[in-house]
Amino acid sequence: MQVFRLSIGAACGLWWPADKLVIQVLDDSTDAGIRSLVEAECRRWAGKGVHIRYENRSNRSGYKAGAMRDGLKKQYVKDCEFVAVFDADFQPDADFLRHTVPVLEADPAVALVQARWRFVNADECILTRMQEMSLDYHFSVEQEVGSAFHGFFSFNGTAGVWRLHALADAGGWKDRTTVEDMDLAVRASMRGWRFVYAGDVQVRNELPSSFKAYRYQQHRWSCGPPNLMRKMFWEIVANKQVSAWKKLHVLYGFFFVRKVVAHLATFLFCCVVIPVYVLVGGQDVWLPQYVPMYVAAVLTLLNAVCTPRSCHLLVFWILFENVMSIHRCKATIIGLLEASRANEWVVTEKLGGSTTSTPAAATTTMVAKKKKSSSSFLAPEIVMGLFLLYCALYDIVFGHDHFYVYLLMQSAAAFVIGFGYVGSQ
Repeated sequence: MQVFRLSIGAACGLWWPADKLVIQVLDDSTDAGIRSLVEAECRRWAGKGVHIRYENRSNRSGYKAGAMRDGLKKQYVKDCEFVAVFDADFQPDADFLRHTVPVLEADPAVALVQARWRFVNADECILTRMQEMSLDYHFSVEQEVGSAFHGFFSFNGTAGVWRLHALADAGGWKDRTTVEDMDLAVRASMRGWRFVYAGDVQVRNELPSSFKAYRYQQHRWSCGPPNLMRKMFWEIVANKQVSAWKKLHVLYGFFFVRKVVAHLATFLFCCVVIPVYVLVGGQDVWLPQYVPMYVAAVLTLLNAVCTPRSCHLLVFWILFENVMSIHRCKATIIGLLEASRANEWVVTEKLGGSTTSTPAAATTTMVAKKKKSSSSFLAPEIVMGLFLLYCALYDIVFGHDHFYVYLLMQSAAAFVIGFGYVGSQ
């Protein structure tokens, strides 16, 4: 509701020959009012001579993957060579295609050009600032390095341009997990296609500014990859089109280390090992101070170096990430075991942020505040805060390694989040 006019307008404003560009609006909304507004906006642009098509499905089967799959089956798509994908809150600059399509035209082995995201509401609250730090690392290190060394990096689901032949060669969109974009990227990579990251091309978008929306998003992002690894493990192992080194990189480096071990290790070490050591530590069990302090500090600095303007938030960021590790660890296990909620898809709520100031946006923000005040207590975070506080007090009385300094701060962070004081107020 808050962003569709800006997004459709940005897509219709792309610089490209009018006879070679089709704007396709895939609307899965079940709200008749929203559908009518989006369709009216499409008719308005069509009246200006833009070749725009509004496509609405009668059901949400397959969610985004289902919508993309159905959209590419349309007859008018058959003559297209490339497809640029934008989520509903993404607003590309007018020259987006002029910077990305030539890369695909220059090298027929390239299947995807992925652009960087630029966050229009990064300064809205501390929650969005910390998200910016994490995502800047993802783009500046994971994707840029993967592209530079011709290694594997995943499609982000939006702000990218695909070669339709490569997309079809990989088997098209599949809805077997909640990370349909990663699924497509892995399959294309296993077919020998290469990806290019265009870090100098940035697309405006909005970060979730409420903690509830952020939790749902992180559940999907943390649960989907382990579930996809489970489904594709033997498919990747048996693949004969890429080298054993590349298969090892995808399975071990990308999936196992970054999508499974990273979440489990963060939670177990920061929220279990250190507190339990305080309670049972003694002559037979010894945890050197440099392990939880110096190693963690170095890793944090390496992750945050991509967002120098937020260096003063490093302590808050690491405490926040440690609390979030509860949900990411849980989601990872759900994905690995394919338990309940493994295929849960909740659309990430966006409130318009600094992209709009319409009365509708203000109304939605007020509704969000009312919902927040009535359901602001989060039991897992509060229980974690109580446990860490007990461990801190125990360490003050009986300990000798001063771990209570960390435990008190981590306990406070858990309480702040548990009582709903993170996100837009």
